[in-house]
Amino acid sequence: MKKTLLLTAALTLVAGPAFASGYRIPEQSINAVALSNAYVANANSADASYYNPANMSWLPDKWQSELNLSYINLPSVEYTASNPAASATNSGSRTEDFLVPTLYLVSPEYNNFRFGFSVTHPYGLSKRWDNAYPKATAEEFTLKVFEFNPTVSYKISDKLSVAAGARMLYSDGKVKSNGSGIGVPAIRDLSGDSTDFGYNLAISYLPCQNVSLAATYRSKVNLNLEGDALINSVAYGAEVMVPAPALLTLAAAYTRNKTTFEFTYDKTYWSAYDKLDFNYSTRPPGLLGTLFDDPKPKNWGNTDAFRFGITHQCTKELTAMVGFAIDKNPIPDNTLGFELPDSDAKLYSIGARYKYNENLTLGAAYLYDDKESRTVANASPYPSGTFTDSAAHLVTLGAQYTF
Repeated sequence: MKKTLLLTAALTLVAGPAFASGYRIPEQSINAVALSNAYVANANSADASYYNPANMSWLPDKWQSELNLSYINLPSVEYTASNPAASATNSGSRTEDFLVPTLYLVSPEYNNFRFGFSVTHPYGLSKRWDNAYPKATAEEFTLKVFEFNPTVSYKISDKLSVAAGARMLYSDGKVKSNGSGIGVPAIRDLSGDSTDFGYNLAISYLPCQNVSLAATYRSKVNLNLEGDALINSVAYGAEVMVPAPALLTLAAAYTRNKTTFEFTYDKTYWSAYDKLDFNYSTRPPGLLGTLFDDPKPKNWGNTDAFRFGITHQCTKELTAMVGFAIDKNPIPDNTLGFELPDSDAKLYSIGARYKYNENLTLGAAYLYDDKESRTVANASPYPSGTFTDSAAHLVTLGAQYTF
């Protein structure tokens, strides 16, 4: 059993405009935010446990920890219909604000092994509309995904390290749609959660003193959300699967004097998201069954991101970072909806770390995600118009502590 009109909206059961293609949020630490996520080959703090656990082998032989708090702001996205006669459908989404904590920990070395642990929020966020037209498919879509990621690295030699980890993703989503404002008597309020598992792999190689090469892979995890739905005030059991796609990252870093340059390429395998298919305990009757219980094609495509970061040791205490990235979006025009009006983006970032004393380092970073305007031409209730002003601001404060 599946769904269609609100099924469109439900796509963001795992989605909301995030900081990467689709609903990924790659930037999860001070360094990653400051470097636009060009932070794999040169991952050099406790957050290596997440970004490149093979690099845990190169960290100082003591406990490493990091705690961050990020403020995320998503400005209103403006929609303008292509047909002037449909100007009543012009609208803007709500501005969204979030506070997101992250945690990282790496152990000292034990017989060439290092152990790490991270708590991150790699997917999600939210999108809400109040105008009747987008509200019919996307009144609210909120997703919270917490990833718990224990990892272990092994130093094969002074030049080569490998690592692996287990991914546990807890997801909690909410979908609301209300078609009454456009004459469609279909109202849904759905919530669900899930715990699902995957794995990650990493390798780091130091061919010479100033060069670091790395590759990481995070497996696809199917988020099998189960919960309850109210459809026109009638209760149903509901479930849906949405993928957290696989991710391959290749990176190289080069250090000259006090400056490190890193280039990172990542491919997100969004082709796993070919359709959205809701299942209910009982098929809703009549039109409601057609709207909510038929599968919805998505046909997303794999995406590439190109990231460049520079880290400069200004003084013994102060380190400065800047970053830039080009990030493609996975959504074809004919399946773009109000729940996730994504587009290609350019990312700009800056940040700094200050070594307060021998054990404590404080840091701050800012990232601006500038998404392109996008015009689509689809049949109602899908948008046929232009989305503008899509963007994101991310400010991260944190502390790194060794002991």
